[in-house]
Amino acid sequence: MINKDLLAIGHTALDCIITVDEFPQANSSSAINTMKNLNGGAAANVAMVASKMGLKTSLVSAVGGEFKDSKYAKEMIKAGVDISSMIVVEDETTPTAFVLTNDNKDQISYFYWGAGKNFKDSKTPDKSISESKAIHLATGDPDYNWKCSKEARAQEKLISFDPGQDLVMYSPERLKEVIGNINILFGNHYEIQRIQDSLNVDINGLRELGPQLVVKSCGEEGSKIYSDEGKIDIDAIYRPAVDPTGAGDSYRAAFLSKFLNGFSLEDCAKFASSVSSFIVEARGCQTNIPSFEDATSRMKNFY
Repeated sequence: MINKDLLAIGHTALDCIITVDEFPQANSSSAINTMKNLNGGAAANVAMVASKMGLKTSLVSAVGGEFKDSKYAKEMIKAGVDISSMIVVEDETTPTAFVLTNDNKDQISYFYWGAGKNFKDSKTPDKSISESKAIHLATGDPDYNWKCSKEARAQEKLISFDPGQDLVMYSPERLKEVIGNINILFGNHYEIQRIQDSLNVDINGLRELGPQLVVKSCGEEGSKIYSDEGKIDIDAIYRPAVDPTGAGDSYRAAFLSKFLNGFSLEDCAKFASSVSSFIVEARGCQTNIPSFEDATSRMKNFY
């Protein structure tokens, strides 16, 4: 029985957010300006934001034994995210991301997989997939995402995919297999170009491989949507960026929250831009998630 709108599959992580003036060269050091430990992980971000935007969400991540009694788990439950199908690895720790941002807002990330290493050999969450209208595959193990995409495709679910910074882990063959099973491909402009280069296709050729929609976010330049309707360009809602971490995840979650409720692609993208504009105003992916009403108000005031 379907009782969830969206199942997010991929990382739940702890984020160590670091700012520096500039990235150090090899064999040198750079002073850290600020450092903060926050909740994150791409799949968790999507589930949390989508829940705040009104969707019934669930989450499958590989987490450490300490997660069950953590403040983070309690916050997820309070937000309405179903975490009953999490993969708990008792003798490991929850994945941790170290995200460095320089003065140009460029980022370098280091990721400790921890319990996430157990994704590959874990069973697909068939029951959770069956209970959800849509499945979002976020950063995580390529083989696990492929297995989940196959199962979700077999169950005729709507499937979106955002490989994010784990794109480098996908072989061209595995990437093509996952993309062949999905309906919506999300990525920033760098990632979409890397996917095109990896598969030796242009944007139209990419859509022919599987996804009906390719949604490309371009930072301050807004976003572009490629579909049977052609290309749609949406301006970004500019806000001074304190921290861009999680803006992409929030965009995906907000876009899906509208898409699953039958809104036009233009409306989906405008709402997504509004939600992500709040995220960049504070450090951390889940620190400044707006209410549905605040996101709607900003969208209407801008567009």
